[in-house]
Amino acid sequence: MLTDLLITNIKSIIQAEEVPQLKVCGPEMSEIQTIDDAFLYIVNGLIDDFGLMTDLHKGNIPYKNQTIEIIDARGKYVFPSFCDSHTHLVYSGSREMEYIDKIRGLSYSEIAKRGGGILNSAKKLHKTSEDELFVQSINRIEEIISMGTGAVEIKSGYGLNLEDELKMLRVIKRIKDTSPIEVRATFLGAHAIPEEYKSHKDKYVDIVINEMIPVITSENLADFIDVFCDNGFFSVEDTERILMAGMKYGLIAKIHANELDYSGGIQAAVKYNALSADHLEFTGDNEIKALLSSETMPTLLPGSAFFLGMNYPPARKMINAGLPLALASDYNPGSSPSGNMKLIMSLGCIKLKMLPEEVINAVTINSAYAMGISETHGSIARGKAANVFITKEIPSIEFLPYAFGSNLIETVILKGKIYSSTP
Repeated sequence: MLTDLLITNIKSIIQAEEVPQLKVCGPEMSEIQTIDDAFLYIVNGLIDDFGLMTDLHKGNIPYKNQTIEIIDARGKYVFPSFCDSHTHLVYSGSREMEYIDKIRGLSYSEIAKRGGGILNSAKKLHKTSEDELFVQSINRIEEIISMGTGAVEIKSGYGLNLEDELKMLRVIKRIKDTSPIEVRATFLGAHAIPEEYKSHKDKYVDIVINEMIPVITSENLADFIDVFCDNGFFSVEDTERILMAGMKYGLIAKIHANELDYSGGIQAAVKYNALSADHLEFTGDNEIKALLSSETMPTLLPGSAFFLGMNYPPARKMINAGLPLALASDYNPGSSPSGNMKLIMSLGCIKLKMLPEEVINAVTINSAYAMGISETHGSIARGKAANVFITKEIPSIEFLPYAFGSNLIETVILKGKIYSSTP
């Protein structure tokens, strides 16, 4: 049985909700709910109570009970753990030589044409055993937990054949079963076109639909289905075929859209009620209009735009139009080799011109929505999972994205248990 935790003298609780929201949109993104000089009480892995320190003695919390572990957070902030709603962190090896190619001026498309990119990762993964793939991946999980992430979505897509896609999804399931982090799995067989099907893309789409989806769903290995809908990858027609097939088997749609050009992917996401549409570097008035009429969460991945030297999506225009935004890391070996969500917050402020309050909403409440876990994660509310972190002593919430290179997280708590604590 878990030991109850009582965190006292908190400088401020961030995202404290009496009435939890599923998401925040437009101008509301610049508002966050806080409680200064506060306490937080955790029981059986869930948030039981919170409030002002002056009210602690008035409640029913047996705070002098020796079975309760008490943490004094004087001068420190308590945040809900980050929810990273878009990653590819199950992969084999690394691709730093392509990084050198980028420095020398080659584009993402040029590197892919030379056998790099996603197909390079697919070759590496094919040669790696499931056990070794799990070891590499769990190390990345432990890394992102230490940096404040408490929930993560992980995609397949470096397999590109049934056997290797299953290998990836089984590793994701092992992570889900053995790690304290909350995990959602996405089947992304339509991540790239295998070399042998370059001239017969329809045949590969048929394999995804007729061979991969039935087996993957029969083993209950995925929550979502995703397609890379963009120029040079999968067309809107391909995307619609794959999404319809996945939805028949109970998979919820997500889409990689408009990273490289105006692809029609955002409109396809809206048409199929996708939980999120991700990347969105190319987003104009028509795309914003489509998203405003939907429940699809626009999810921006500034880490990949930063790493690849690409244009950034028009975040300010999207927020000013009334849209919600989520931010995610896109942790992967080729275009965003980092799962540091604090850095993503900084890029949101520096490159996307988002306010600190907006990026906090984008990496907590709204990114939880993009994972389908708003009811249990993304904020500090009674009954939600006790996934939180305590900062070091910092002067303000603005300091978190401002000090982009500093580790400011002192204690990580997942499911009510202290996972790590740095003196």
